[in-house]
Amino acid sequence: MASSLSARAFLRSSPSDDTSAPALRSPLLARPKLALPPPSGISFRRQPRKLAIRAAGSTYGNYFRVTTYGESHGGGLGCIIDGCPPRLPLSEEDIQSDLDRRYTLVAVSIRFCCLYVRIHIVVHLSRRPGQNRITTPRKETDTCRIYSGVYQGLTTGSPIMIYVPNTDHRGPDYKEMSIAYRPSHADATYDFKYGIRSIEGGGRSSARETIGRVAAGAVAKKILTKFAGTEILAYVSQVYKVVLPVDLVDHETLTREQIESNIVRCPDPEFAEKMIAIIDAVRVRGDSLGGVVTCIVRNAPRGLGSPVFDKLEAELSKGIMSIPATKGFEFGSGFAGTSLLGSEHNDEFYTDNNDRVRTRTNRSGGIQGGISNGEIINMRVAFKPTATIARKQNTVTRSKEEIELMARGRHDPCVVPRAAPIVEAQVALVLVDQLMAQYAQCELFPINPTLQEPMKRPMLEPVEVSL
Repeated sequence: MASSLSARAFLRSSPSDDTSAPALRSPLLARPKLALPPPSGISFRRQPRKLAIRAAGSTYGNYFRVTTYGESHGGGLGCIIDGCPPRLPLSEEDIQSDLDRRYTLVAVSIRFCCLYVRIHIVVHLSRRPGQNRITTPRKETDTCRIYSGVYQGLTTGSPIMIYVPNTDHRGPDYKEMSIAYRPSHADATYDFKYGIRSIEGGGRSSARETIGRVAAGAVAKKILTKFAGTEILAYVSQVYKVVLPVDLVDHETLTREQIESNIVRCPDPEFAEKMIAIIDAVRVRGDSLGGVVTCIVRNAPRGLGSPVFDKLEAELSKGIMSIPATKGFEFGSGFAGTSLLGSEHNDEFYTDNNDRVRTRTNRSGGIQGGISNGEIINMRVAFKPTATIARKQNTVTRSKEEIELMARGRHDPCVVPRAAPIVEAQVALVLVDQLMAQYAQCELFPINPTLQEPMKRPMLEPVEVSL
């Protein structure tokens, strides 16, 4: 016992400690240290560290991992999805429908007069699906091809490669940008970081990068729908100073048909016309506008998200704020909640007719403590005005000469209508990654039925595969 205590005292002592202790007066302590060989079978040789490196800045997800590739005026763009569950029915048509929605759809509404309907029919037939006067005139078909990971219409569990070729190149439009920086664009910062950049179309900073996200998001949406009936809807709730009042949209009954009924993707026809009018007025002046996209998630499984750094709102924030032109993000009551008292802001619990614990209000936005609670998840995303505009602006060249720049090219006067399906896709990527994490950790053993509810299983019909 004495020797044990002496050893502890010695290990804790410093040169300034009291040296009167018996252990420190021992002559053995004054002997030089001996280099003893390690015990048999144990090696202390330093091993080189093995580093796992992902594509810097181009990969998202841990379980459902997506890497996007390609540039605005390169050969093409797309994504590689690693971790997709096997045996999921998947076709190029499933993905193509969402890629087409990246351009604002032109819809026909019977509520307008015949002349108005006739105009819309002409526009719809004269352009490819999704194009109209408030979007870029660049004519890309964005036709996708699946090159791996799908066999006989079913996913195999191996990486899925999706490719979309670029076909409408106009390199000369960017001649000025090879010399000078566009204000508020990524031209300058890409040079600051890399010392080189892709001039035509902005390269990876172009919104065409989102083709890969939307393609992967279409796969993620299908998983979420099949597994839990999860539905993700995004719509335009503000363009410039035209703000859609919150009480005009019922998130419980909102449909995609309401959203896609006009070219600005606002579910209220009256406010849609106001938004279209302000975009038209600014477009003819060569300027641009920003706005807000509201996104809701219905039937999201409970339990998504993990404390502390992987909270669901933190993951959604990261994903959403990586979309080009985003400048703000809020959940539930957001910043408006700061003007409420706790007694006004708290969501009180109750038990519904199905014996499920619910909240009477949803100021938390469907997420509490960083974990989904089963209520509608709702968020708002702010988009800045398009940086590239057809007006003279002061800037500097790459050689640091101050000049005036008039940007050319084909650009949206307002990116918000086309951002809605991109927001949906990114939300889907976050949720499916969190779904797989939740299933792997918390569904491995039997759940506690008193406090937990089982995650819904996929209702897929058996599909025969010929061998």
